Amino acid sequence: MSFTDRHVVLGVSGGIACYKSCTLARRLTEAGATVDVVLTAGATEFVRPLTFEALTGRPVLTSLWERGRALAHIDLAKDPDLVIVAPATGNILARAAMGMADDLLTALLLARADRLVLAAPAMNDAMYANPATTANIKTLTARGWHFVGPEIGALAEGPSERPGRMSEPETILAAVERLLGKPPQGNPKSKWSGKRVVVTAGPTREHLDPVRVLTNPSSGRMGYALAEAASSRGANVVLVTGPTELAPPPGLATKHVETTEEMQRAVQALVKDADALIMSAAPADYRPTQLADKKRPRANGPLTVELEATPDILTSLERPKRMVVVGFALETGNGLAKARSKMQNKALDFVILNDALEPGAGFEVTTNRVTILGRNGKQVDLPLLPKRDVAERILDVVEEAL
Repeated sequence: MSFTDRHVVLGVSGGIACYKSCTLARRLTEAGATVDVVLTAGATEFVRPLTFEALTGRPVLTSLWERGRALAHIDLAKDPDLVIVAPATGNILARAAMGMADDLLTALLLARADRLVLAAPAMNDAMYANPATTANIKTLTARGWHFVGPEIGALAEGPSERPGRMSEPETILAAVERLLGKPPQGNPKSKWSGKRVVVTAGPTREHLDPVRVLTNPSSGRMGYALAEAASSRGANVVLVTGPTELAPPPGLATKHVETTEEMQRAVQALVKDADALIMSAAPADYRPTQLADKKRPRANGPLTVELEATPDILTSLERPKRMVVVGFALETGNGLAKARSKMQNKALDFVILNDALEPGAGFEVTTNRVTILGRNGKQVDLPLLPKRDVAERILDVVEEAL
């Protein structure tokens, strides 16, 4: 990637993830960008300004009251191609959403108006899941901000299975590259901009009785990553999700369902006006022919359950001919042949194939290795990557059909 002749402001707020911002500043500078770093008072408690000066070769700004820089917040709002806030703590997001301007970083963000801003949230997972943070991100998204992450992974206080961890510098750089590949002024435009996109995610559940279900180990992470990635490119996304432990993506319209039939009805209602459907959910394929109204005690002995197929969502849909349809094929053998058959039988434009038995891919992991197959014979084999990176690569290929 090259950011030659690009001017970037890196706003660093006070969180332990500041150490990643040092790498981000260095990588941006190595790629040719002119990088001005703005530190909040909290950020200086984690990393000294001298560190960023050494990495960027530029003076670092920390205060509205620096001598000779009375209008720094205006210049840094108007001039740069992009302002990055990384880490974007819950505090800085709240202050920006409220329009506060009580330090250099919030003042330049307020003056930034409709120009490009990319934020990389980083905070405790409970803070990120708090409705206040969700509302703040929704507000900032409506104003044209773009977001990358947060991810699931270890936090300062220990392991977590919920989002909160700041994205890695390489992931943020990929988001920067996408944004700076667009016109530098105003909101970026892409083939996804303004498109209506339906994304499905997670498993579905079919009840045997009030307390037992048939389901699968899908975490929903791949679908959530696709929904967030499409939204960051300007699409109007609706996420239809089965039961997961993931926090609803901030700023995205999200519809929660439980059974395969509920997902089928929700998707059918949404695709009538959609430009694209990305069917990354893992619906349960079978359900009991009879649902017990009470829990059956184990003491009753062996249990035989008769199953019937659930609705096949993709083949049952009444969908616009112009809509681009992407399906997923999670296989355990002879994957390419099965995926191509699925693409043909279900009239799909693309199929994303992955191997359920490969370590690091498939269910309940944060990474994936996929092969993208297109109706036109296109085949793209991706290496093992974080699921958000996989999502971006999928959208890069699929947008050719929009």
